[in-house]
Amino acid sequence: MSDTQRVNQPGREEGLVRVGEHPVEHERPEEWGWHGEMGKWGRRLAIIPILFTAAYLVGNHEGRMEDIWLIGTVALMILILVWDRFRRKNAWRSH
Repeated sequence: MSDTQRVNQPGREEGLVRVGEHPVEHERPEEWGWHGEMGKWGRRLAIIPILFTAAYLVGNHEGRMEDIWLIGTVALMILILVWDRFRRKNAWRSH
């Protein structure tokens, strides 16, 4: 007699479960070790892409349309970092 049985799961592949048990219906990312946060160093190192993007302002291009897009992109990335800092400061459980 087998200790497992095959179960059809809606929207997923066929699964094996122990006899008398129910299949897992939803797996949370936290169960696999991912909590959606990059941590303190991830926030600190987010400045590197901002600096690289701002470095594109120095170049041999003549039109200033590129500069407007680069400054807008850098401003958006800085705004996201400021928003994240404000969000974390006012969170119920700040890390």
